[in-house]
Amino acid sequence: MKKLLKEIRMLDIKFLREDFEILEDSLKKRGTKLNFSLQDLKDLDQKLKYLRTEMSNLRESQNKLSKEISVLKKDKKDATELVEQSRNIGDEISRLAENERGLDSQFKTLWYQLPNILLSDVPFGSDESQNVAVNYCGEPKDFDFDVIPHWDLGKKLGLLDIERAGKVTGSRFSFHIGFGARLVRALLNFMMDMHRSDGFVELWPPYLVNEASMYGTGQLPKFRDELFKCADDPYFLIPTAEVPVTNFFRDEVLMDSSLPVRFCAYSACFRREAGSYGKDVRGIIRQHQFDKVEMVVFCRPEESLNELQFITEQAQKVLKKLKLPYRVIELCSGDLGFSSAKTYDIEVYMASSKNYREISSCSNFTDFQARRANIRYKPKDSKSRYVHTLNGSGLAIGRTLAAIYEYYQDDEGYLNVPDVLVPYVGTEKIGLTTC
Repeated sequence: MKKLLKEIRMLDIKFLREDFEILEDSLKKRGTKLNFSLQDLKDLDQKLKYLRTEMSNLRESQNKLSKEISVLKKDKKDATELVEQSRNIGDEISRLAENERGLDSQFKTLWYQLPNILLSDVPFGSDESQNVAVNYCGEPKDFDFDVIPHWDLGKKLGLLDIERAGKVTGSRFSFHIGFGARLVRALLNFMMDMHRSDGFVELWPPYLVNEASMYGTGQLPKFRDELFKCADDPYFLIPTAEVPVTNFFRDEVLMDSSLPVRFCAYSACFRREAGSYGKDVRGIIRQHQFDKVEMVVFCRPEESLNELQFITEQAQKVLKKLKLPYRVIELCSGDLGFSSAKTYDIEVYMASSKNYREISSCSNFTDFQARRANIRYKPKDSKSRYVHTLNGSGLAIGRTLAAIYEYYQDDEGYLNVPDVLVPYVGTEKIGLTTC
């Protein structure tokens, strides 16, 4: 752990040393409650600076002594006293270095608990009830029959089996069957094809990552309880493709001419959903294993606000092509994710409950992840700088499927297939199928 903490970077230290008020204000707006004070961090930082200055001065003295000893020995003179002085200085440097390592570990353990700094235009609010709806697209149609919830329709048509998945694995897992499985694959291919045609480079990432990767994107240390960890190997199952794709460039310096880099990736995702017991227990809205297409962007700092708009529009484009009503929500300060500086959520209309549910989250992380993962770029005639990273769901496949089941059913008990998916599925209408 000590070695890992030494290798992983963090939030820009200037917020503690030079812009303390900005850091303090951001934490207050988020409603973040720390188990330590920011003054503790400042004190640790000052102690570290003092120790490092002392060690630097001692090394300078030791180097000076080494030169003097070299001269004496060259002239065949006694250097015993200076050698002893140098040895004593070396012992003191070792003692201070041990103290420095301990203080540095303490500092980073606390520092990694600090969330990203909010962008100044993030609306203030204490929780999700104060998020701001910025756009509605598509007027939900009126049904002249009672809409069947997706879990019941999926079971009725032989497309979805949650009970058998519970037998095979446990709660919050599912089998997709026949045309149900084909619809999952159709959504995956449709989304990846669309993003690729719009300039994203396709990646197929590993589903297991190491601890450094989880620190790099901000899942660790805060969200350890949400992760599935291998018992006998140093790997975690990914909660989203954001983790492996963002870490693709960890500890690298990108060429300025290569930016922006835009990746899209499909992956299965694995989340323990700790603390969510009782929420969305029916259906496929909240599961331990689900599928998602992710967009990840690396760009210059001055481009990241435009890139956030771009990936948000890209996620909306999927829903527009599927002709599903949705709305765009700007998250308030109290509902913003740990690593994000600004986020838009996209919520799709669920016809059975006549409400909107999150289907995509598009975030600008500024340089927060880049600092932790050490991802830089080299502008022309300038020293290297940290990139800005962004990501957005494009989209969550299970939730998209649930919305289609509910919005595209008819009064005869059939499921109509969205036009853009017909070439992938091979039929326009799905009736009762059997395994």
